[in-house]
Amino acid sequence: MEGKMSWTVADAVNYKGFPADRSKTGGWVPAALILGIEISERLSTMGIAVNLVTYLGGTMHLPSSTSANVVTDFLGTSFLLCLLGGFVADSFLGRFKTIVVFASIQTLGTGALALSTKLPNLRPPSCQPNKDCKEANGFQMGILYLALYLIALGTGGLKSSVSGFGTDQFDEKDEAEKTQMSYFFNRFFFFISLGTLMAVTVLVYVQDEISRTVAYGICSISMFISILVILSGTKRYRYKKSTGSPIVSILQVIVAAIKKRGMDLPYDENLLHENSTDGLRIRHTNQFRCLDKAAIVAEGDFVKNGSGSVSNPWKLCTVTRVEEVKMMVRLLPIWATTILFWTAYAQMITFSVQQASTMERSIGSFRIPAGSLTVFFVIAILLTCAIYDTLIIPMALGLILSTLGMAAAAAVEMKRLSVAKSVGGTTTINPLPISVFMLIPQFFLVGAGEAFIYTGQLDFFITRSPKSMKTMSTGLFLTTLSLGFFMSSFLVSVVKKVTAGSHGGEGWLADDIDHGRLDCFYGLLAILGVINFGVYVVVAAWNKKDDKASSAMEMEMEVEVV
Repeated sequence: MEGKMSWTVADAVNYKGFPADRSKTGGWVPAALILGIEISERLSTMGIAVNLVTYLGGTMHLPSSTSANVVTDFLGTSFLLCLLGGFVADSFLGRFKTIVVFASIQTLGTGALALSTKLPNLRPPSCQPNKDCKEANGFQMGILYLALYLIALGTGGLKSSVSGFGTDQFDEKDEAEKTQMSYFFNRFFFFISLGTLMAVTVLVYVQDEISRTVAYGICSISMFISILVILSGTKRYRYKKSTGSPIVSILQVIVAAIKKRGMDLPYDENLLHENSTDGLRIRHTNQFRCLDKAAIVAEGDFVKNGSGSVSNPWKLCTVTRVEEVKMMVRLLPIWATTILFWTAYAQMITFSVQQASTMERSIGSFRIPAGSLTVFFVIAILLTCAIYDTLIIPMALGLILSTLGMAAAAAVEMKRLSVAKSVGGTTTINPLPISVFMLIPQFFLVGAGEAFIYTGQLDFFITRSPKSMKTMSTGLFLTTLSLGFFMSSFLVSVVKKVTAGSHGGEGWLADDIDHGRLDCFYGLLAILGVINFGVYVVVAAWNKKDDKASSAMEMEMEVEVV
């Protein structure tokens, strides 16, 4: 019996619900099948996002600021829905079923988007000479939004579970498999960047030169094939049982602490409630003591059951559970200071693409699609991944690079506007006699910054979160992307309103960027980046000091990717 058990993985089961056989389940082959669906997701989401602004302006005839906000709201919602996807996976479906269900939703979304670009009634008529272009009506935009937000819903469910299900295929208690898991995690970002690379080159070219319907159809077919591929490995996967959502655990601590806010903490911390075993116990710390009240034992905290009595988790929580919530709270300052990076990132796939569409993009007889300028963005990411090393410093460097990228963008836009003014703007000559390759520095700087920020953030949130909340910490990390995109939409709306009376009445963000001052908007983001970096330095120093003061918790800080 002992020999047989040595071939099983203790915390995983096979597709029939029996203990997973190590020799028949898990490993690199199943993990590779899972990785394929993430590549397809990147191909779809980024292939649509990086070139959507040109479709919204050129075909749907939306103003430049409105087009930018549609894109950033779409991406912001995609990443925000990762929290929903994680909750569904942890509480109900499990990771495998969540991936299949949400991948199917994304397939429907890309199919609907392909249909919306094909049918003439779902887009406004082409612009006529010497006449104002007719903007898309509510029904046409409604169909487009339906398609986009189906894709966003699919993306949210997929991203919350794909990396976790991939690492489920390795047993961290086995040294050989633990090494394989580490390798898988380190290469995960590299492979999704390859998916992005295909999106911004091949797929964007198909959109511009062949047909958007064909391009979006490719996305739908690619995701459908990926679903079939991941289903083919059903018998080979290892499945981890759902243990409930950590969001509920956090809420229980907060609710219990609020209910007992009027009670005094005991003089001896050992009088606080604790029933965790020594191996899983986290020692009490003195920070955020208001949360400790959730662990005060009071009358009515226990309810009887068949074998005795148990605590009501909405009234009484263990010290370990409270400390887990404290650990998540400690992540929030770093979390907040990385949001602005993704606001800068959003400009690369909105206004920077609009800049590119007005500039000379020809190499011989070949004309580079405006959205394909983001290839320099992806190249910077792939190159930077090769030199990524430590934790806090790369995150700081990512913030610095994004600020420099915005400064470079402002300088280039000043030059582009001067050329547009000298020739009378794109209404008299198109494209402008200025090379699109002048945009490379801003794409490269922000792209390199993304590699540092993305991997640095992911490592930080995973290694600094409690073991029971690794999935939650990944979702928390992804919300920085979401809030960064939403902040971009907010800033665009505010700047457009505040500057509406300046620069000839059209403000910084005019409907036609040749008549606005996009350089001032980029400059504003650069200034905000400098301020944000200063706050980050203070927060990082506090976080480092807190690490030294909380060395008793380091046994809980081991790297575990979920």
